[in-house]
Amino acid sequence: MEVCILVFHLPKKMNNTDLGKFMKKFYGQDTSTRNGKYRYRRKGLLDAIPHRKLLRGVIIIRKSDVEDVMKLLNQWNAVVDQRIIEPTEEDLKVLLEEAK
Repeated sequence: MEVCILVFHLPKKMNNTDLGKFMKKFYGQDTSTRNGKYRYRRKGLLDAIPHRKLLRGVIIIRKSDVEDVMKLLNQWNAVVDQRIIEPTEEDLKVLLEEAK
């Protein structure tokens, strides 16, 4: 299996509101009602893609999923550096799991 690492960042002048929107669309968000009675997850793109998040803006994904991730990153004018890497056993274990 070919595995890629994506290192990305968004434009520096992006305001916090837009940054929050991106984070929800990309990573998803755990949310609850004001009284804390109900909890749920707003799914993001990466909820459907097996991945390993190493740091903010650094993820490891299967090469077959790169196109979908790049579409979203390009919509937000992200600067992206992409490389094919040799995955560790732990990386493979995560990437071979079914998406949640």
